[in-house]
This record gives sequence, structure tokens and C-alpha cells, in this order.
Amino acid sequence: MFSGQSHSTVWRRVFGGQVIAQALLACERTVDATRVPHSAHAYFILPGNPNVSIQFTVERIRDGGSFSTRRCLASQNGKVIFTLSVSFQVQEPGFDHAFTMPDVPMPDQLPAMTEVLARQSVDFPPQIRAYFAQKNAIELRLTSLDRYLGQAMPDPRQAIWMRASGSVPDDPRQHRALLAYLSDMSLLDAALAAHGRTLFEPGLQAASLDHVLWFHRPFKVDEWLLFTQDSPNASGARGLTRGLIYAQDGRLIASVAQEGLIRQI
Repeated sequence: MFSGQSHSTVWRRVFGGQVIAQALLACERTVDATRVPHSAHAYFILPGNPNVSIQFTVERIRDGGSFSTRRCLASQNGKVIFTLSVSFQVQEPGFDHAFTMPDVPMPDQLPAMTEVLARQSVDFPPQIRAYFAQKNAIELRLTSLDRYLGQAMPDPRQAIWMRASGSVPDDPRQHRALLAYLSDMSLLDAALAAHGRTLFEPGLQAASLDHVLWFHRPFKVDEWLLFTQDSPNASGARGLTRGLIYAQDGRLIASVAQEGLIRQI
């Protein structure tokens, strides 16, 4: 069993990406280092309390010739709040192809969020301004500001550059955990893009329901990564979102999918 601590968020609950990252690390500590995770499937069951430690219990499902499987239960006060299943594989060669990274401005061509917030011409709503102004473990650079200025996007797609705010130890497990953390950032918000709404607005109840992350190629999370996101469907008070994460050199390093609750209250 492992124990994890939390940090406060503007939503006053544990950030889903944090729980994914901690559960993934717990699973990795029970598997031989020669096997790396290639997929992680998560379900969010109850909101986490950031003031209470989280207990992570890892079940060793199987260790085969090439693959290992682990299941992790995250609990608070005796109640399961989250589950994660992770499949690990020994590294081996095989067929290789990937979608091309979209043509967007490079991060060095984009202003830091501190510069954006300092501009008098950028009139972010107060909730969005507060979110971008807070200290975060992940640095963001937006390829377009329109999304956060209340403009509806008929084709709900967005792309954001992300990287760790500081240097990360040269441990692939740490980099994978931080990628799991950032893979939950802004993803559900893509489901609201077509409607000109954001997760930060009052009158909306939003929460991740499930989350899937596939690892494709090696990466460094303290180098810039492009997180492209889209939402093919919203219905039944739920939104489906997808993401592709690229290294700055154009390699596709991970894919993400998530369904979340988006309910007007």
C-alpha cells in the first residue's frame, strides 16, 4: 500500500490528473523496470478531499512473458474514490507510424501566460484569469486566446503547449507520472468549446468520469509538449474528448481519451 498527499485546487477537490499520476507511480513500483506502461485506464468514482491523504492499494493481476497487469484502488476514509488499471510491456521493435503534428505556432513564438495576463487588451473573465495566474506545476502556452474569451468554436479543437515548470529528475517514471498529470488538464474543457463555455463558469457542474492514456514513445516532460484536443460528441450531460500529445520535434508520444460530466445547474 502507498500513501499520497494532495494540493488544493480552485474546485476544492483533488485534481484528477494528480490521482492518475500517483496511482500510476504506485503501480510502477510493483513492476520490473524493464517493463514500461503502454496503457492506463481510470475511473473516477467519488471526488477526493484535498485535506485527507489518499491510500493506494495495488493488486498484481498478472506477470506474463511480455506483459504485466496491475490494478490500483485509491481510497479515502475507507471509501474507494478512484480505480486505475495499467498494462506494462517489455520494450520491443515493431511497425511504426503516427499522425503528423498539426501546424501551430511553436512555444518560443508564443507569450508566457504572465505576459498575456499583463496585457490590458486581453479581457479574460475573472475565473479564467485567476486560474492562469495561480502557481502551477505545469507551464502553459496557448496557441489561441479565442477559446478563453467566450468565443464559440463550431469545430471544437484546441492546442496547448505544456511542460513541467521546473526540471524533472532523469527518471522515466517521474516523467510518465507528470505526463499523466497534465493529460487531465483542459481536456474536458474541449467538450464545451463548441458552445462558447468553459469549465470555470458558474452554473456548470463538470467532473471527469473516466480517462484513458496510451504511451507511445519516450519523452521528457520538462521539454515542451503539444497537447491537441477535440470533442467529437456531447450528449446526455456528458462530453467525450480526445487528445494527442506531441514532442516539439513532431513525434507522437501519447494519446488520451476522456468522458466527463458537463451538466448545467
